[in-house]
Amino acid sequence: MQNKRLKTFAGFWTELSPTWLPFADAASAELPLGRLLRLALFQVSVGMAIVMLNGTLNRVMIVELQVPATLVGVMISLPLLFAPFRAYIGHRSDNYRSLLGWRRVPFIWMGTLLQFGGFAIMPFALIVLSGDTNGPLWYGHVGAALAFLLVGAGLHTTQTSGLALAMDLAPPKTRPRVVALLYVMLLAGMLVSALGFGFALQDFSQIGLIGVVQGAALITVALNLVALWKQEPQDFALTSPERKRQSFRASWQAYKASGQTLRLLTAVGFGTAAFSMQDVLLEPYGGEVLGLSVASTTTLTALWAAGTIAALIVASRRLMAGADPGRLAASGCLVGVLAFALVGFAALLDSAFVFRIGTVLIGFGAGLFAVGTLTACMDLARRESSGLALGAWGAVQATSAGLAIAAGALLRDLVTRWADAGILGPALHGPLPGYISVYQIEIFLLFVTLALFGPLVRAERAQQDSRAKFGLSEFPG
Repeated sequence: MQNKRLKTFAGFWTELSPTWLPFADAASAELPLGRLLRLALFQVSVGMAIVMLNGTLNRVMIVELQVPATLVGVMISLPLLFAPFRAYIGHRSDNYRSLLGWRRVPFIWMGTLLQFGGFAIMPFALIVLSGDTNGPLWYGHVGAALAFLLVGAGLHTTQTSGLALAMDLAPPKTRPRVVALLYVMLLAGMLVSALGFGFALQDFSQIGLIGVVQGAALITVALNLVALWKQEPQDFALTSPERKRQSFRASWQAYKASGQTLRLLTAVGFGTAAFSMQDVLLEPYGGEVLGLSVASTTTLTALWAAGTIAALIVASRRLMAGADPGRLAASGCLVGVLAFALVGFAALLDSAFVFRIGTVLIGFGAGLFAVGTLTACMDLARRESSGLALGAWGAVQATSAGLAIAAGALLRDLVTRWADAGILGPALHGPLPGYISVYQIEIFLLFVTLALFGPLVRAERAQQDSRAKFGLSEFPG
């Protein structure tokens, strides 16, 4: 009787899972769910690195170690120097010569070592920056900059090659849903890392911070080792040194041969910049303009993430129903226009509720945009050039986001200074004009992006029926 109940219970969940259980439909005979979850651990390490660089070390260096904010901003932007090379990394992993029969594993492992090296250097740089040494202070600045650069190069290399490996392992019908899981694992890694770092540094001390950074280095290697173990099958014919390879230029020319690639990547750049300019301004806007508490502004990240996850679900259903990725991305831009308008009106209405609604819609619009653009980029690529396509999207996305964040902060400070000096007139004063100017430019960039999408949406999509159905999302962080 008990066995019968267990079988009935198991059968119930088996029937329920394709519709209601998260990522149950991402698994396949070629890539079972357990193996897929293990592979997704490399995204957890990437999320942990992002939180360490942009969150924990950012705050500690400015507040506790009294490092000038401008210098810290330059250090945080150093990983962007490596972002444009993601397309080349993807191409190299597509065409890697290896006597071991692996294409992706060497690049993921090299990225892991770069992340470990950056975290290994960081504690010594922090010791110098803290002043507990007789050495010149600039040693600490150089060491910290080198550490940030190595970790940034490592996470870009690991993420590009890891996502390409996932594309290789997953069958076409589940491939998008597999990468969806990887993206959500990135978010989970960021969330868990933020909570863990916060708990470990409740009673802040320099020794405690050094221990946290060293722990992150060890966890990175451990997670990526587990993620890589027996994942990529050896293919000696594919990686044979005698096999003829296309040059990066030839591969790139083939990828953009459709005539739509450059326009699509330009749209990715403008749209990403539009959604990213306010990344470091949203919480200060809530605190400075709307008077929200630290606890209230901290929840904004959760609201943004909720909007993004909702976008993944909507994108899943629309693309599985045959929706055009360009139209999906364009609809994300329209949602973004509404979102930034609401965030701006929140100050005029003095409404925290409207502000929170706008925050959710920013995440929702950005999610639709990213899903649509990467799907379109992958559609233009051949299977053997999937690494190049992922790398090109990632390079444009990461570079545009970084430059936009810096430009948004600079514009906010500049306009605020003009307002305080009375240059903008007596009606415009205080911090509000600086923030509103950023939101207005973001709306303008979204309209530019919509104009770029016009010809892409109108164009007939070849072999539409052969395109893999989209599960949740297919894009990296």
